[in-house]
Amino acid sequence: MTPTHHRTSRLPSLTGLRFIAALMVFAFHVAWERFFRDAEVQGDYADVVNKAGWIGVSFFFVLSGFVLAWSRREGERAPRFWRRRIAKVYPGHFVTALVAFWLISRTDGMLAAAGTVDADEAITNLLLIHSWWPEYDVFLSGNAVSWSLACELFFYLAFPVLWMGVSRIRAAHLWPATVVVTAAIVCVPLMAKLVTADPVMMLPDGTASLKQYWFVYIFPPVRALEFVLGMLLARVVAEGRWFRLPLTVPIALFGVGYYLAAREVPYLYSLVAATIIPIALLIPAAADADIRGRGSWFASKPMVWLGERSFAFYLVHLLVLLYGHDWLGRGENWETGQAVLVILGFMLVSLAISAVLYEVVEKPGMRWLSGSRSTRPAPGSGGAAREAGMAPGTPEPAAPDSVGRDAVEPDSAERARTARSSGDSDDRVPSKT
Repeated sequence: MTPTHHRTSRLPSLTGLRFIAALMVFAFHVAWERFFRDAEVQGDYADVVNKAGWIGVSFFFVLSGFVLAWSRREGERAPRFWRRRIAKVYPGHFVTALVAFWLISRTDGMLAAAGTVDADEAITNLLLIHSWWPEYDVFLSGNAVSWSLACELFFYLAFPVLWMGVSRIRAAHLWPATVVVTAAIVCVPLMAKLVTADPVMMLPDGTASLKQYWFVYIFPPVRALEFVLGMLLARVVAEGRWFRLPLTVPIALFGVGYYLAAREVPYLYSLVAATIIPIALLIPAAADADIRGRGSWFASKPMVWLGERSFAFYLVHLLVLLYGHDWLGRGENWETGQAVLVILGFMLVSLAISAVLYEVVEKPGMRWLSGSRSTRPAPGSGGAAREAGMAPGTPEPAAPDSVGRDAVEPDSAERARTARSSGDSDDRVPSKT
């Protein structure tokens, strides 16, 4: 049975949540720069945000699967689908990758020596295939966060085949299938133990075997499990099988999962497994709130505006932090109050640049590559659905990343099964740190 949903249903809460996820990745990368002079303050800050980046990316992968399944177009051919998806993620990636390689050629990059740009690494990065190599100077090449876009590209290529399987699952079997996929995600670190434990990779929040870390967190087929989970959850909601859950419940569980990831569970389990259940509850709960007309703070106009630009924010923020810090003085740090102002300044600069990138590169790029004449959303199309590009990321090239304002009436559980939204989703995933 093919899941369907109300034609005017929009999901603005998911668009707003995109920015929260991107901001978590930003906060995580701030810890890497060690802006606080007071060692105790720096340590406390790092302890608080040390899992935020991993979780933000996981959220985007699940969201990407959710919005693509929710907003898919009946009868759309795979080449057309692929073209629209590439139009969503590639223009921004191409521009920021070129900027990143230019900056690396002039200064120290994360992993490269000053003035050195490896041609093979640049090519794999530009083609978005660099996450397939278990070498950190490859999967973190150029604009380091782009490794997650390589995963997204794999998700897009696989989506037509994955959908054939997911769409054939009987409604009564959707929850069992969701539980099985969730269990598989939780078991991934156990499977990683079969991978060699050498060499060791030192990370700000822990230590792991490079290849085990790559297998659990970077390898596209493994991360596709989260994408499939999102697809299944979209069908659960569309088929009217979602149980009513106040947003406060998954948010509270998210806090518990974050604490476990930061303090209690082995390192490889902290990357995804410890928080996948709260994420899997939060996304459909937010979508259901919008469908039933309840909305949330995440659906407010400012949050939707920020969410629409969250992919661009994700792409530029690490470059701003790294090279902005270089400009101020690499290794420079500040007293607590000054450091907070520096961090806020970098966040505002990242937002300003992302707004320009969104208007000057993303939207024109979507028009040109997708063949669409307009980037204005069609009636009933939703921006949240577009998130699949870094969100997980995600709607039609013509529809912006935001989900619309209207929601389905509270009595529309049955109607949500019988009418399908005209919107498309954009899944851009702000990738990992």
